Amino acid sequence: MRLLETIDSPADLKRLSVAQLSALAQEIREELLHTISTLGGHLASSLGAVELCLALHTAFEAPADQLVWDMGYQAYAHKLVTGRRRQIRTLKQFRGLTGFNNKEESPFDLFTTGHGGTCLSTAMGLAIGRDRSGGKHHVAAIIGDASLGEGMALEALNHIGHLKPNLLVILNDNKMSIAAPVGGLSRYLNRIITDPLYNRLRRKLERVVARLPKGDRLVQLGHKVEESLKGLLVPGLLFEELGFRYVGPIDGHNLNELIRTLRNLKRLKGPILLHVSTIKGKGYPPAERDPERFHKIEPFDLATGQLKTVSPLARWPVGALAHKETNAQTRKRANAQPLTFTEAFSEELVKLAQADERIIGITAAMPEGTGLAPFGRQFPGRYIDVGMAEQHALGLAAGLARAGRRPVVALYSTFLQRAYDQIMHELCLQNLPVVLAIDRGGLVGEDGPTHHGVFDIGYLRILPNLVVVSPKDPDELRAMLRWAVESSSAPVAIRYARGGIVCGEPLGKPARVSLGKAEVLCEGKDVALIALGSMVYPALEASTKLKAQGIDAAVVNARFVKPLDRVLLRQLATQLGALVILEEGQVAGGFGSAVSEALDAMGLSPVPVLRIGLPDHFVEQGTRAQLLALCQLDPDSVARTISAWMYTLKSPAEDSRLLADPTV
Repeated sequence: MRLLETIDSPADLKRLSVAQLSALAQEIREELLHTISTLGGHLASSLGAVELCLALHTAFEAPADQLVWDMGYQAYAHKLVTGRRRQIRTLKQFRGLTGFNNKEESPFDLFTTGHGGTCLSTAMGLAIGRDRSGGKHHVAAIIGDASLGEGMALEALNHIGHLKPNLLVILNDNKMSIAAPVGGLSRYLNRIITDPLYNRLRRKLERVVARLPKGDRLVQLGHKVEESLKGLLVPGLLFEELGFRYVGPIDGHNLNELIRTLRNLKRLKGPILLHVSTIKGKGYPPAERDPERFHKIEPFDLATGQLKTVSPLARWPVGALAHKETNAQTRKRANAQPLTFTEAFSEELVKLAQADERIIGITAAMPEGTGLAPFGRQFPGRYIDVGMAEQHALGLAAGLARAGRRPVVALYSTFLQRAYDQIMHELCLQNLPVVLAIDRGGLVGEDGPTHHGVFDIGYLRILPNLVVVSPKDPDELRAMLRWAVESSSAPVAIRYARGGIVCGEPLGKPARVSLGKAEVLCEGKDVALIALGSMVYPALEASTKLKAQGIDAAVVNARFVKPLDRVLLRQLATQLGALVILEEGQVAGGFGSAVSEALDAMGLSPVPVLRIGLPDHFVEQGTRAQLLALCQLDPDSVARTISAWMYTLKSPAEDSRLLADPTV
């Protein structure tokens, strides 16, 4: 029997020797590799944090002691040893284990997480709450080096150092390399500094010296001597200046050293930062060689490390500044797979930048996911990755736009939320021509509620000066990006879905993009289906199904959330007398709300309007197709909803007012 099969809770770890824990670490890596190579997921960080996870659960008494993991990229081993090993092979599947920490899954997960940089603030709150209630348990926050540069994390570091609660911050350094270990002398010094005997003697000596004449000054001098020694030998002066007691860096794969250090640190008071050096992708050579590619990866072949289904962008060699074959040729080699929105954006931006030297590409730690990596390889001097700092990304873009550049900021919808004030203050108030390329607008699939980009329509459409567009397919995204870069003098947000079109065949070359103009795709005499972005093709499919039921539906590609095509809206409302609005976003405050407000302003509010979109609750994880069906946004469900609504319009006895908006 494998050791892993005997672990049902962290209590089971405490009976194991260090040698057995090392063997368990290997079994955990094998389990993670098998699971993620089959299902996909965040691999490299979790492989690197296995020993750290085992050491934490050996040294502490969770859940009584509170361990707060940032996001959960590092915490798949944590899931395995906290009672979820039997469900691990449902990871990120519909109704299965989530890919992040989730408070609904386990009492060992304090928060449901998915956005980096939050754990220091929440852990500080736990520590202060404990102190106010007289609790004695420990609180530890585990944060990765990439998250440490996030604005919220830096604010929390500053505040923790000011209030000085008893809080352990563990910096899992697996990439940024704040500093490398400096050998045996550093380890020896850390062992002394964390040793209980040393700290008892230090406190007693301070009390004795303080009673002497000018004793306070002597104590301060002693602290300065210790800090100077640590500054020479240990690269933690920044944290010391912030008010932390810095320990490290220590080897994050040495279980004996990790456990001993953590047990010693439990006895110390005040804020402590333990710097742990780990290897991202540890134990799997392909992931160690290319940790960025294996940070989050689709199903892959364990023997070779190659994806089972290869995206054209994934074939491009890392570090290449030019490519001998065109992107179209690359797709042909990939068996002519349909182009995704992200790939279309990536290709078109490179094409535009070849002709316009003003274009600068900006992302926030997501170059591969947003498709900006090829731009960076071809135009390294015009590419900026700011790290996990979305607010800074937009402020930087504003400055570049004011300096005459044409910045294009590529972010996931869910992460753009972090920079909402900057959209308002830096872009809209200044009315600067910055293009926001908002990827993953809508349901994103297996990453679940923390990553669904379903709120952007509502929060963007209310901002003055901002133009908001949403393409129906990748070719229209190309056209909108060209229009935004070449023609718009205002900030433009282009919101598009993950993947490609969800049904039907591409309609071909899109019509010319004109400010605030929608596009009628097919005529009808009974009702108009006004669809936004990714819902255009489902609307076309639904109109075919409705025609078989005797309902003749016009289909309109809205294109613009703001400004709306009011001329066309008036025409449709007066000629057809019934409108259906479809969007892959929250119904509350979304595109349908914008249409209803416009009709009311034009005195057309009596016209019946059915708004179809996402409900007012968080949507779980699953494939995109599963979630669209769950939310009744697939063509069959859309047709049924519209058919039932149209029936109520013909039946005065029915309370059509209540049935007019079934998704709310």
